Amino acid sequence: PVPPLPEATTFATNLAYVYGKPLTLLDCDVEAPNVHLFLNPKWDISLEATVLTPVVDESKCISCGKCKSHCRFGAILILNKKVLILSELCHSCGACERICPTGALVEKPRIVGTIDKGTKDHIQVMQGKLYVGEARSSALIEQLRDSENHSELTIIDAPPGTSCSTISAVNGVDYLVLVTEPTPLGLNDLSLSLEMAKALGLKTGVVINKADLGSAPLKEFCESKGVPILGEIKFSKELAKAYSQGLLITQVDQEYEKQFRMILESILEELRK
Repeated sequence: PVPPLPEATTFATNLAYVYGKPLTLLDCDVEAPNVHLFLNPKWDISLEATVLTPVVDESKCISCGKCKSHCRFGAILILNKKVLILSELCHSCGACERICPTGALVEKPRIVGTIDKGTKDHIQVMQGKLYVGEARSSALIEQLRDSENHSELTIIDAPPGTSCSTISAVNGVDYLVLVTEPTPLGLNDLSLSLEMAKALGLKTGVVINKADLGSAPLKEFCESKGVPILGEIKFSKELAKAYSQGLLITQVDQEYEKQFRMILESILEELRK
């Protein structure tokens, strides 16, 4: 997967393009999926994504309060002896249904978004799209990953940061690529992402974007952490222009195509170790 930093989508889409063989690209940034802006896939199917949420049968409820006391997420209130479910806070753990002595609580599916599947040349594109106002991004990401067809190679474009949704997107992957830039903010984000990777036990490598800004301190940091640098990408006017037009730089510039192919080979070499 290719997560936590702003350059991730540009990197993931170009990497998928230069691979040249059938693969799957998952857009797990479900609150704002944008892989489609660069690949413009033909969408073949859209499926509803659901989560289980308890529903109260008031005819059976005795307002004992056991459901509320056992909910770890504060998703249940009791007002005027009536049970109120805060579906946005519910994590579908099922504890309330199990603890209810009268069977007044039953979990039922609730739609929180969609999973879209399409193709662009050799790339199978899959994206999750969380409905506005919903908070269950991790659940949608897990469903998106579970629905993947397990290609020879799968690239995951993960959400930024080190939040629960990012962890859901990268947990258990074979290799984690962190795309960063040689700025104080980039170094800080990289440090947090490496801590997350260590906690998850993930093999990790770094790609330096805008490397011509001066990447020496960043290289020293990666060396001190024992993290390999997989490659460097220089900034240019052509790159910014392609990005603004929704184009893949590897399709319009041979030098960038060469850079991405070298980075791809470095990643595959790390995977073979």
